[in-house]
Amino acid sequence: MHIHHHAPGSFCWFELSTTDRTQAKAFYASLFGWQSDDQPVGPGDVYTIFKVEGRDAAAACTLRPDRRAQGVPPSWLLYISVENADASAKRTTDAGGKVLAAPFDVMESGRMAIIADPTGATFAIWEPRNHHGTGIVQANGTGVWADLNTPDPIRAGRFYHALFDWKIVAGKTMAPADPNDYGHIVNGEAFIGGVPPAAHQPKGTPPHWLIYFAVPDCDAIAARATSAGGAILMPPMTAGEVRKFAVLADPQGAAFAIVEPRS
Repeated sequence: MHIHHHAPGSFCWFELSTTDRTQAKAFYASLFGWQSDDQPVGPGDVYTIFKVEGRDAAAACTLRPDRRAQGVPPSWLLYISVENADASAKRTTDAGGKVLAAPFDVMESGRMAIIADPTGATFAIWEPRNHHGTGIVQANGTGVWADLNTPDPIRAGRFYHALFDWKIVAGKTMAPADPNDYGHIVNGEAFIGGVPPAAHQPKGTPPHWLIYFAVPDCDAIAARATSAGGAILMPPMTAGEVRKFAVLADPQGAAFAIVEPRS
């Protein structure tokens, strides 16, 4: 059993809520080579763990009918590791965010809550017990980065600083990010994600977290996504002359990104 300990404030789990788990399993297997391990979690319900090299990398569950009735679309949910879910939920409210699902135990695995930041982007917090989150990092098919797409990077930045002590910086200089720059999210010493400038927000898209999965060949995987029933939302492009990335949607419409390793 490989245990990867995720530092508090780091991205620790990636979970797809979908309307068609069977099709999602086939789609992501064709893109990332994910192996599926179906775990029963109650009457007629299944939680699929996606594995890379035999280790937990992500998961999928079926979008609940009540959530669908509220118009919640299939989507990826980002989990962030915390020391204490209850304390973090309380801090959320103090910092101007909303607790959408109050802290609850997930069997013996851990304790979690679902949070919306003050600008409306949602994510989960995870207090690990028996399950620390992903058991493999930085390999192809694993989540390696996430962008916060928000119309108000300053307000969001203050919230995440209060909640996780993140810094949002312009780059390696560690100078504070200007709202017109791409801000880099730093947790402790680790660069973990980014905040694109508000001017770059896709029109009509609500604020959201976008998860990036590592792939060896961005062009090939983007092409495969369309042949497997998905869509290309943003074709492969190079960011800062170092990394090629693309934004895709699975057949149910859940958005995610792919990124090549630094050359």
